[in-house]
Amino acid sequence: MTQQSLTSGQILQLIPSVFPPLARDRVLAILVDLPAGAAADSPAWQTRRHFAVHLATILAGSAAQLGLEEVLLVAYEAVGSNNADLPQDCCVITGPLPETAAGLRGLPGRLETEILFGRCQLFIAPTEYSATAPLMVAARRHQFRAATMPGFSAEMIPALQIDYAEVARRLELLKEKLDAADSASILFLVRETEHYFFDIDLRHRAAHLSTGRFPGAGMVGNLPSGETYIVPYEGELEPESRTRGELPVQFGDEIVLYHVERNRARSAFGSGPAAQAESRLLQNEPAYGNIAELGLGILADFGIAPVGELLLDEKLGLHIAFGRSDHFGGFVGAGQFSSPQALVHIDRIYIPQCQPLIQVASVKLNDAHGTSEEIIRNGRYLDFLTAGA
Repeated sequence: MTQQSLTSGQILQLIPSVFPPLARDRVLAILVDLPAGAAADSPAWQTRRHFAVHLATILAGSAAQLGLEEVLLVAYEAVGSNNADLPQDCCVITGPLPETAAGLRGLPGRLETEILFGRCQLFIAPTEYSATAPLMVAARRHQFRAATMPGFSAEMIPALQIDYAEVARRLELLKEKLDAADSASILFLVRETEHYFFDIDLRHRAAHLSTGRFPGAGMVGNLPSGETYIVPYEGELEPESRTRGELPVQFGDEIVLYHVERNRARSAFGSGPAAQAESRLLQNEPAYGNIAELGLGILADFGIAPVGELLLDEKLGLHIAFGRSDHFGGFVGAGQFSSPQALVHIDRIYIPQCQPLIQVASVKLNDAHGTSEEIIRNGRYLDFLTAGA
């Protein structure tokens, strides 16, 4: 692969790697979201749509070679935020792809999104706004497989070249450690002088892998990928969640400090406009403050650099998410938010390029017997991950 594009041959090699063939596979759909109008568009979004068309064209011409009956290009109006539910209707594109959602009006091929889910066994979604959460939820009903690529760009292509067998080995090791832990204790160092402690309750939960490969029906995740993640215990059982402490997040040059109790950010503190905005959001939309994910990305150890897009950047190191968790097996979803538009899952990525004023000084995993193991120190994984390489 080059860093500029994927050739036809590379695409045809990638698909069976991502989706090892199953006898049930018949239809693959390329999902693409369209801006409401030209004012909402961007050059990166345009490039992504062109990539979707290129992908669909190559795959449609080689469907039989891949053991498929049909490849569809499917467009829908952008939902406006990451991981919000998809629209009820979408459109199978049989001609040129419209530049905006207004161009979908009057086109043939409109159908209910739920019907599309039942028709297709494979999805690839190079979208502006992440479709991971709604596709995960729908895959439980329809048992399709999906690779989501929100914000994908040519700069991410090197992340498709690494040894994913070794990626999977390291992620499995992290999963074993998370599954055995009752809690994670994180020490943050802010501006090199301020220390903040944050404890995450991991009881009653199992970790998940995002390896960039989806061998079994019902599997959905990101491409490229490389993280092990877990939903903190949210308090749906007794006793209540023990997730608590102070969680710092950098917004521009401003640090917002969230006070967390019982797995919810209850308040936000700081001296600037971001803290004020976050305080209002927590007050008006309490589910936004749900601590929805502890993610352990590993791609930085493979020499992959951030590109400014969440799809890749969160796979580089530790990240903590706010908001929706039901797509990962948690209990906070659409019903806890005030409207579909308010439904979010937002990752805060703790690597120097994303939050340079905040360092992950230490991450320890603690079991029920009081034993602790440090897995991250000064922002780097300890050598247990590479010992068996």
